[in-house]
Amino acid sequence: MKRVSIALFVLFVFVYILPLGFRPLTIPDETRYGEIPREMLTSGDWVVPRLNGLKYFEKPVFGYWVNAVSILTLGENAFALRIASALSVLISALMIFLLARRFSPRRPASALAPAIFLTCPLVLAVGQISLLDSLLSMLLTGALVCFFFAHMAENTRRKVLFLALMGVFCGLAFLTKGFLALAVPMLAIVPFLIWEGRYKDLFRIPWIPIMTAFAVALPWSLMIHFREGDFWNYFFWTEHMARFLDPVRGQHPKSLWYFLPILAGGALPWVIQSPAAIPTVLKFEMKKPLMRFAMCWFLFPFLFFSVCSGKLIPYILPCFPAFAIVFAMGLASYFEAGRSRAFSVAAWVLAVFAGLGGLFLLISGLSDYEAMRIYDTDEVGKLLVGALGAFLWAFLVIWSTRMKDYRKRWVFYCAGTLAFFFMANFAVPGRAMDRRTPGWLLERNLSRVTPDAMLVSNDNVLRAVCWFFKRDDVKVLEKVGEFTYGLKHDHNKPGKFLTVEALKDMIRENAGKHPVILVLIKDHYESYRDQLPVPVFTDTDDHFVLAVY
Repeated sequence: MKRVSIALFVLFVFVYILPLGFRPLTIPDETRYGEIPREMLTSGDWVVPRLNGLKYFEKPVFGYWVNAVSILTLGENAFALRIASALSVLISALMIFLLARRFSPRRPASALAPAIFLTCPLVLAVGQISLLDSLLSMLLTGALVCFFFAHMAENTRRKVLFLALMGVFCGLAFLTKGFLALAVPMLAIVPFLIWEGRYKDLFRIPWIPIMTAFAVALPWSLMIHFREGDFWNYFFWTEHMARFLDPVRGQHPKSLWYFLPILAGGALPWVIQSPAAIPTVLKFEMKKPLMRFAMCWFLFPFLFFSVCSGKLIPYILPCFPAFAIVFAMGLASYFEAGRSRAFSVAAWVLAVFAGLGGLFLLISGLSDYEAMRIYDTDEVGKLLVGALGAFLWAFLVIWSTRMKDYRKRWVFYCAGTLAFFFMANFAVPGRAMDRRTPGWLLERNLSRVTPDAMLVSNDNVLRAVCWFFKRDDVKVLEKVGEFTYGLKHDHNKPGKFLTVEALKDMIRENAGKHPVILVLIKDHYESYRDQLPVPVFTDTDDHFVLAVY
């Protein structure tokens, strides 16, 4: 157990921590979740979230606070913005370990459960970028783990303590992403208590965590209400009711089945082990309280996210700790029964697909057909790293089937996945990154952005312009997107919205006085170029344009 834990931690550092600063920041999310905390630090206002100086009411404030503290500690860089997501994954894995170690009748499951969690591709991918989802998932995991410790406690004092701690996690989760902090725990706990026949607990248990969560969330909730009276109206109706229920007004509408392939790909190396894990779970484990709780924790929030109108890939992340516990207990029971054939067959299938993936990368690099090419001709090194990672994954998975000790099988099986994803950080095709990374273009033009320069941008690029140029006074050209609310309601920021005609007038009025710098996606710039004067300087790459007038 000690050796496995040490190995997992070392692999975590190599795969989750070391690559954080290697990749450039991407638009729109990473620059958004960097810029809002940066503006908090610059203005000294830690109550009202602002983006480009405009009110931004899509999320509460705790995630911004976390990133602001990280920026204060580590500086304004990609590593600082991403470290909170990675550490959230580590804390989640630790809580999964503590839960399985205390309550799983299968002792090996306590090491396997966090290993499964850490090697799920969706957990790994979201844990390496600056989003709020890993933080939210960690807080919800903490709330549900505390609930189960309280549920199983025989001592009244311990029960009250864990329920109060559950409320702290729920309060912080509410301050991170709102009412999901209440919905996800309720969707897991209510069916579980009914399944256990603990009907009275449905009315006795909620009061302590509710009061604690209320106490945690109340101070900021009151401050934002008195500062910005419309916050809760907008946040509740637009950001919750419309997003989750209204397919017309909500954001990111997807089909009912959208999350099924996301789950399959997001937990790939373990979903393929379903023939080994699931029959064992159904036959031997369903009477155990931890298994029942994990099943409710996974199934009902997953169904909830599926029926909601608005869907994005990271939304189902809070279901993955429960998924890890279910599969860990199932596989531990499977191997303790002396069985291995189904695991080995599934491992060989995974290895074949990984090997074919590596082979495809090599063939695409040699192909003359542009449609087959994943990498550009000057990215041979990346191609070889990607192919080597796929082949190494296949080799380690096959090697795991040769181990007689099932614990060593798990180690090699997990190591293959982690090795592949570590190498994948250095094998991302340029064409996949360039369209989402304007940082290179902006950084090489930093010297042109003088204090008197007037900046204009729109769409997803605008957040990056604010972040890289350290400005919160960028004019918004026509495409307003998520700046709609701020432009409409922030009366202290007049003149931030520009039409093309207004931009043309601004360029003419400031000619020879103040530079006007326009930064756009290349397609947008091409659509406006004929309507604007000829710039005195232009810098461009394949996807973005910076023009100086």
